[in-house]
Amino acid sequence: MTLHAVAREGAPNQPWLVFLHGFSGDRREWQAVGEKLTGFSRLYVDLPGHGGSAAISVTCFDDVCRELQETLISYNILSCWLIGYSLGGRVAMVAANQAKLPGLKGLIVEGAHPGLQDDTAREARLQSDTQWAQRFRHEPLADVFEAWYRQPVFASLTDAQRQTLVALRADNNGPRLADMLLATSLAVQPDLRAALATRGYASGDYAFLYLCGEHDAKFRALAEERAAPCHLIPHAGHNAHRENPAAVANCLAQILNN
Repeated sequence: MTLHAVAREGAPNQPWLVFLHGFSGDRREWQAVGEKLTGFSRLYVDLPGHGGSAAISVTCFDDVCRELQETLISYNILSCWLIGYSLGGRVAMVAANQAKLPGLKGLIVEGAHPGLQDDTAREARLQSDTQWAQRFRHEPLADVFEAWYRQPVFASLTDAQRQTLVALRADNNGPRLADMLLATSLAVQPDLRAALATRGYASGDYAFLYLCGEHDAKFRALAEERAAPCHLIPHAGHNAHRENPAAVANCLAQILNN
């Protein structure tokens, strides 16, 4: 099965940019950034349970990775960068390490967790995600997202930004979001620190680079913890590409044209 996606053609001799959105987003999430990079072909993907892929239900990361791989093959993408935010970044990291992605040049990940390191943290995350999944299944989505965007990781949002996101995300399928939340929970994601530690331009395999909003304290700390190359996006929090798309587009252009 392939995922719904929108393709935009660029220069034929350049790798594709495959954009993966965050939880409850869709293919539109990266377009303000991607459409500033018209020298590259771009593929904006709807992950399972989201957007045009809302009817696709998955049970584990393997399902998501397989569908992403089949989607790239269906578009004849033989050279690409995966660019993912939050959930999309975690999918990109897992897929790069577990799936045979055709012609993967590198990962550019924004505000995504490399994985939990102990069983206690995994159990706590599973309990939390299970509770959120129950809410997504049974409560009005506007109410759930009002609470979702009050989590500490979104502390940099203004009231107006929060209300905009709540209104935007309420147009979703709650049960399918719940399925995806549990299928790709941090509780079941492998710890990818060791696998990603040697990635870089000189690795001879694929590059790994990290983006982070300057006000995203949690993910800045995660980047510093593993000494990853981290490009800070000014005037932005956790959702940097939405809060400062011009700066993210400029950062991506510098990376991709290096």
